[in-house]
Amino acid sequence: MVEDKEIRDIFKVESADRLTRIMDGLLILDKDPSNMVVIEDIFREAHSLKGAARMIGLTEVETISHVFEDILGGIKKSGTSIKPEIIDRLYKGVDTIRELINEAATGEPANVSIPEIIEHLKSEKELPKVEPEKQAEIKPEIKTDIKTDIEKFQIDTIRINTSVLDLLMSGIGELTVSKIRVSSRLTEVDKIIELWEQLKKHNDMELIDSIGNLLNKFRSAASDDTSRLELIANKLEEEVRSMRLLPMSTIFNLFPRMVRDISKQKGKEVDLIIDGGSTFADKGIIEEMKSPIMHMIRNAIDHGIELPEERLKKGKFRTGIVLLKGSQTPTNIVIEVSDDGKGIDIEEIKRTALKRKLFNEDELAVMNQNQIQSLIFMSGFSTSSFVTDVSGRGIGLDVVRANIERLKGNIEIDSKPNIGCTIKILLPITLATARVFIISIDKIFYAIPVESIKTNSLIHKKDIFTIEGRETIIHEDKPVSIVKLSELLQLNKLKTEDEHSDSKAEVFPCIIIFSGPETLALIVDEVIEEQEIVLKPQGRILKRVRNIIGATILGTGEVCMVLNPHDLIRTVRKKEISLIAGKHEEEQESKKIILMAEDSITTRTQVKRILEGAGYDVVAAVDGLDAYNKLNSRPFDAIISDINMPNMDGLTLAAKVRENKNYKEMPIILVTSLSSEEDKKRGIEAGANAYITKPSFDQKTLLDTLKRLV
Repeated sequence: MVEDKEIRDIFKVESADRLTRIMDGLLILDKDPSNMVVIEDIFREAHSLKGAARMIGLTEVETISHVFEDILGGIKKSGTSIKPEIIDRLYKGVDTIRELINEAATGEPANVSIPEIIEHLKSEKELPKVEPEKQAEIKPEIKTDIKTDIEKFQIDTIRINTSVLDLLMSGIGELTVSKIRVSSRLTEVDKIIELWEQLKKHNDMELIDSIGNLLNKFRSAASDDTSRLELIANKLEEEVRSMRLLPMSTIFNLFPRMVRDISKQKGKEVDLIIDGGSTFADKGIIEEMKSPIMHMIRNAIDHGIELPEERLKKGKFRTGIVLLKGSQTPTNIVIEVSDDGKGIDIEEIKRTALKRKLFNEDELAVMNQNQIQSLIFMSGFSTSSFVTDVSGRGIGLDVVRANIERLKGNIEIDSKPNIGCTIKILLPITLATARVFIISIDKIFYAIPVESIKTNSLIHKKDIFTIEGRETIIHEDKPVSIVKLSELLQLNKLKTEDEHSDSKAEVFPCIIIFSGPETLALIVDEVIEEQEIVLKPQGRILKRVRNIIGATILGTGEVCMVLNPHDLIRTVRKKEISLIAGKHEEEQESKKIILMAEDSITTRTQVKRILEGAGYDVVAAVDGLDAYNKLNSRPFDAIISDINMPNMDGLTLAAKVRENKNYKEMPIILVTSLSSEEDKKRGIEAGANAYITKPSFDQKTLLDTLKRLV
């Protein structure tokens, strides 16, 4: 670790810039391998990085950068195009340098073998024969556990124009002057109190006049000071907020490499187009949007973009397009991820919802198209018949929804069959403050974020009618459920019958909120005003209180809870679904029964304990043949099987199960040490729904997969 903090921070920023430019160059060379201008640019960046690393004694970074120079220098001299294999090796070299720089900055071990990395980079295979170097006879495979830029993305430093610092210093000077002026008011108050004490003793008219003059003077001066403080505070707030603004390209530029790698892994051809990278957003928003954007792009490639041959049959270009776009409206930062793939199949979503027992046919029948499309954001929901590492084992888009809700944002989805899908995220411009509507219930103030409010109005009692047991109003020609916010927050339980005075009212103040395609009308006692607040998140003890997103302190000094519109709508929808389906919370599902085939007694015992501990009944079989014979002994909810077993292996077992029409929908999970892409392909062809490799096996992976499939 570099001891000099200042030098360490400077090098960290410089190296990050240079590595980003190297990565950008490699992405260009992927499509234009003979671009000598780009090769020269990468060569120059590697040379500068080598020099900077030498200056602070990072010998390993210097050495790898020097190898970059040798490779690129040889290509320049030979005048040949750079081969894909060389580009892949250079990518690994960039990853290694990032890890070494992180080690120098944080002290966290990089866990990379420098000799192996260098040997791998300098391998003679596919390198131009300009100045051959002596190579080792055996080329070991490089197996480094290098985290991607996306996984470890964090903004530690922000570059600030010196003119902004000058403005801030000027503002602080003015604030100091105003602070002194406000402090002097205390002296004036002391003088008024002293005169008042004398007045009580002597009842002197001159003293009364003096007090009156002092009070008028004090009021005028205090008013001036308040106005000046407000002006300075607003100016400083605006400048500090602008310092936190960064271009969206800060995060957008992380994804071209990811798209390249996933596309190659999936056998697809995908171009990522970035638009609006110059749109500015708050640093906190940019950091928090890393994971949602990653999941949306992965989902677009895995589930949206078709294979090249399939696209050609549909009359499309063989290369799919994923568009990542940033923009800004007067009230929101907007991020869109679009693809020109097959779109969302509404009927497939319905079938999946029924199969997963998330909803029944009656519940789905009352949902509109937008509501059905939004089911893809439910936890564990996936229409994929095979679980892969790319699609996130079915737990991708629910992460998107959770993160967006935490940022007080909204998600919109628009999909057209065989044309494509667009997911649009709307976020507040800043996280430091929030604009809210202050409302009251039983003389207690609550706040609702403006971003989730469609409108507020007065609702007449005669405009409320009932549909399928739900109180409803018409808003914008559509039925909208309406509830009393006091009942939703369970505040009425604290009141006696005599206190329910609002039952006789004919007109009610109403706030209409929304979350994605869902809309809900809330009856409140009073709508006070719209104002900007500083939002304070809950502490760890209250980290996830239902219906509450945080709190603020009003100008009166009162604590005001900020409500979570997304939770409010979900709470109402759960109640509605319960009424429609006639379900009761006290009903419990019977235990699911799992048939497990595993020839190793140790593994069989371990997995059986895990499953039984999670509430499953388990029937164990010693091999595939034993499992197949037990299949008809009782109804099973899923099969978990090893592949390499005597008598009948797991692939044969899966294929034979699929031959029986009674088990066409039976979930089959293969747990095996075979981890190549070819092995996974064989698993799919045999009819498995999920493929978990033993080297990466953990209890949570198995249980999450089972929960999604069963």
